[in-house]
Amino acid sequence: MAKQTPRGTRNTVVLLVFTAVTNLADGVTKVVLPLLATQASGSPAQVAAVSLSLSLPWLLVALHVGVLVDRVDRRRLLWGANALRLLAVGTLIQVALSGTFSITVLCAAGAVLGVAEVIALTAAAALIPAVVPPAGRERANTWIAGAETVCNEFCGPFVGGLLLAAGAGVALGVTWVSYLAAALVLILLTGRFRAARNAAGGAAPETVNSQIADGLRYLWQQRLLRTMALILTALCACWGAWLALMPLFATRTMGLTPSEYGTVLSALGIGGLVGATTVTWLNRFFGRRWVMFADLVGTLAMMAVPALTTSLWAVTAAAFAGGMGGTVWTVNARTIGQRLVPDAMLGRFNGVTRLFSWGAMPVGAGLMGLLAEWLGMRTAFLLFAAAAAVTIVPFLRVVTPGTLAGVFEDERGRGAA
Repeated sequence: MAKQTPRGTRNTVVLLVFTAVTNLADGVTKVVLPLLATQASGSPAQVAAVSLSLSLPWLLVALHVGVLVDRVDRRRLLWGANALRLLAVGTLIQVALSGTFSITVLCAAGAVLGVAEVIALTAAAALIPAVVPPAGRERANTWIAGAETVCNEFCGPFVGGLLLAAGAGVALGVTWVSYLAAALVLILLTGRFRAARNAAGGAAPETVNSQIADGLRYLWQQRLLRTMALILTALCACWGAWLALMPLFATRTMGLTPSEYGTVLSALGIGGLVGATTVTWLNRFFGRRWVMFADLVGTLAMMAVPALTTSLWAVTAAAFAGGMGGTVWTVNARTIGQRLVPDAMLGRFNGVTRLFSWGAMPVGAGLMGLLAEWLGMRTAFLLFAAAAAVTIVPFLRVVTPGTLAGVFEDERGRGAA
């Protein structure tokens, strides 16, 4: 395989730094805002509403953001996303100084931060094929997916807890500076930042709704991409369910201390980090198909183990497997999508797939709560384990060695498929 050009390496580093810093800051806000909500209200519903405001934009605006990414300069969209973040966090800093937090203000800030996250992640994913040569895209996807997982889900919440101990103003101030620094880093990005016109064939639709329909139609017509998106939807629903119920299950059923529960959560991030650092080697040794299959097995283990045992080490090992599987799937799925999807369709493709996947997490969380209430926590875990198991057959039927060999035709003989 040809070596990556110096410009490709530079752009990869720039996107990696931007992703790491912004996801670290996002991880901080996802801890700080709900904790501030507990100070503003004792209502569980109101506190949950603040957390929901951060994730709900994936269900509400992902499709429209996808159209925007295909129409507008993608680097400017990243700047715009960080401008929204600076506005929201700056407002919270002013409120913190006055000492008068309210649920309404926290929900509004959470919604703005959620929209900014949708814009930033969708635009950044669409930028990679334009600014990184094909030889370097797997490496770029590996580093960036690892940064998203480790910074957003592992380091961010940990740092947020430490900063919050010094005061809400300090935590928010550091977050604001982080978003500003990340925006300035984008100045170093070089290349073309707007989608190539007519790359998808034919004249581009004029209306937003027709472009959304075009993106949905494109995904549905691609058997491999459609199957991967549907499988990821089921797996992300399982993740949302696990994250929603595990705090209660860990403390009441397993009898874990806060530090022991932290160990279980840390296993997710550590697994993601291991997956990011080993995915290229794993692809070469086992092939992409079986590496992606590991995500199905890992998610199945995450859901099934709590239903079968309360062993701390068993549950932690399952969480590690789930975190590692999630990262190796992300890296390979993005690389496949970037090879198959035309540049002019990448924004809508990323918007649709993230709508299905990220949007499934709050749905899974809500369904898990209802099932646990009606049938018990262990039964609820078992039902979601069954949902993860159902994805195995379509994966093996559609994601075949021959199909992947066609996607990576220039890598035949290297064991990549």
